[in-house]
Amino acid sequence: MTQTDGHLLDSRQPEAGPRHDALAALFDPTTFRHLERLGIGSGWRCWEAGAGGASVVSWLAKKVGPTGRVVATDTDTSWAGPAVRPPVELRVHDVGADAPPGEGFDLVHARFVLADVVDREQALQSMVKALRPGGRLLVEEADPALQPLACPDEHGPEQQLANRLRAALCESYARNGTDLGYGRRLPRLLREAGLRQVEAEAYFPVTSSGCAALESATLRQYRQRLVETGLATDQDIDRHLANVAADGTDLASAPLISAWGRKP
Repeated sequence: MTQTDGHLLDSRQPEAGPRHDALAALFDPTTFRHLERLGIGSGWRCWEAGAGGASVVSWLAKKVGPTGRVVATDTDTSWAGPAVRPPVELRVHDVGADAPPGEGFDLVHARFVLADVVDREQALQSMVKALRPGGRLLVEEADPALQPLACPDEHGPEQQLANRLRAALCESYARNGTDLGYGRRLPRLLREAGLRQVEAEAYFPVTSSGCAALESATLRQYRQRLVETGLATDQDIDRHLANVAADGTDLASAPLISAWGRKP
């Protein structure tokens, strides 16, 4: 991740690990499908911006092989482990403030990064600058403002509680600078940045075990902040976590909007 002041500061907490794992389990298949579509293969030079975890980095390394290169950057690299070996290069880097870690990349990818960066425009320009002519950019962001409900089928008190807590989380994110509607703007922003052949898709899981795992991990990670700011109570959070564990609540995630384009 990239932001050092705001809700992504929590990525340094011990509770962040399960949430990163849940995000990877839920969204990696969609990300990998889009990367395959872009033609990634042996010898590609890739920049994984704001990596935040090893799952995408490891997948990219296998795809590009020993003749390729994967530069994985983050402001906090404490997540790095066995994934950091050639062809992976790990660098401490702030995509919203620092110059790109090189140029001539065949692919630049960022997931759950730009909506939390203070200078989003500069970060996007940096990623486009890093591409070679013909290189591809894939940016993926959730859009909780587009679909703000934890339970779209709000038919009882358990679902109402889930939706109240989802609203509290979104309020917490917004107070700390997250652009909750950034995902829907990605196609326009990529075109305005000079990319061509821009396309986008949304992935919206309505209910799954992955959604439940992400819900639990997120609330455990942000419990203290929600309680301290008065957005939720410990009692409400405990009750909702028990409801999730009982596996009787259909939980949705915010849509993941993936947008990609080619540098002319």
